[in-house]
Amino acid sequence: MPPKVRDLVADLEKVGFVNRGGKGSHRNFVHPKGQKPVTISGKLGDDAKHYQVRAVRLALEELKK
Repeated sequence: MPPKVRDLVADLEKVGFVNRGGKGSHRNFVHPKGQKPVTISGKLGDDAKHYQVRAVRLALEELKK
C-alpha cells in the first residue's frame, strides 16, 4: 500500500524543507541546502504516486551527501 501524501509532507518537513506554496493542490518544498524544489500534488489523504515517493527519497538522499 503506498504512503499518503501527508506522510511525504511530514518526512520533508521533519528534515527542514519549507512549503513555499503552490497553485491548487500543488506544494513546492525547498530546503536551504537543497539544489532544487520538490513538488508534491494531491490532497493530504490521497495515496502518493510512485514518482512522488521517488522524488522525496532522492531529495532526502541528496541532503545526506
